[in-house]
Amino acid sequence: MLSYWEQQSFSHYNHVIIGSGITGLSHAVELKDRFPDWRILVLERGLLPTGASTKNAGFACMGSATEILDDLETMTETEVLTLFAARKSGLQKLRERLGDDAIRYKAEGSFELIGNQELYAIERLDYLNDLLSPVVGGPAFSVDSTSMQQFGFGGSYAAAMIENLCEGSIDTGFMMRALIGMAQSKGVEIRTGAAVSRFEERASGVDVLVKSALIGDDLKLTCEHLSICTNAYTKALLPDEDIVPGRGQVLVTEPVEGLRFKGVFHFDKGYYYFREIDGRVLLGGGRNLDFGGEQTTDMSLSELIQADLEQKLREVILQGCRYKISQRWSGVMAFGETKQPIVKAVSERIFGAFRLGGMGVAMGSNVAADLAELVAERA
Repeated sequence: MLSYWEQQSFSHYNHVIIGSGITGLSHAVELKDRFPDWRILVLERGLLPTGASTKNAGFACMGSATEILDDLETMTETEVLTLFAARKSGLQKLRERLGDDAIRYKAEGSFELIGNQELYAIERLDYLNDLLSPVVGGPAFSVDSTSMQQFGFGGSYAAAMIENLCEGSIDTGFMMRALIGMAQSKGVEIRTGAAVSRFEERASGVDVLVKSALIGDDLKLTCEHLSICTNAYTKALLPDEDIVPGRGQVLVTEPVEGLRFKGVFHFDKGYYYFREIDGRVLLGGGRNLDFGGEQTTDMSLSELIQADLEQKLREVILQGCRYKISQRWSGVMAFGETKQPIVKAVSERIFGAFRLGGMGVAMGSNVAADLAELVAERA
């Protein structure tokens, strides 16, 4: 049970946000800017954001050439262009909010390794550049005919390389620290280790029930409005939403002596991605080997995919180099029938923003702002 003091000071808020990833914290900042007198509470079930905000590969998430061409198989040109524009403007909003130095952002572009079966992409670069030019203001992609051998790639996979001029790298640990600091400086309260078991909407507000081992029963918090920003974990609270989790597995090496490349790289329609960081190689992806098995919120690792990542590291990325793997981890993204994020009023007092399609770094800031607009309309 709560004391009188706890009940008076810690149980009622104007707005509660579930989820402290990039979307949840950005949403809190957006609401505080609109309603500076509101008491806003962010609840996070883990000690750190649990899903993908700090477990990704640190890319700007603008999309590779083969990934965008693959999207065009199931989406219209207008839908693809709109999504690309949303990525670009969302990334710009994040950079302007926190500053490039604070998030270690480097607008250095990226490269995509092209296998023999993907050489069609080179023939379609002019088409892609024409399609994206209204957003980019110039060419987004070009063929790089000189760097592949310099970087040490090739072997049985890489036949060519495409440069993506729109991509960049980011340190998502620094990004989340900066976002947490900004939210707290504006008066947003953040509680970690606070797993929400359920919520109940009433005529005058929302009761949010948080698991509490100490008091035995769920701790009840009350708020006027509730936002759910839990991305891949949303089905636990909103079971009818179109959310399919997608686990992304990552490994990173010890520093590699004589490493020949820097920057950000993709291959195989964006399903694989790697980069240099602190003289190490970070490599992730491979969920396309087992879509069914990777549709999970389980944060453990798959032997199949980890073995595949090691093979790609050995045969494609670090041919002839000695290396040692230092860390492995996984994060969970959210997908659905389309690549468009879900931003909606679930009911009169409950709102949600989720299903960012593995593009949270680029999309999270704008999605959070759109959700804040919805809340403001009802407040």
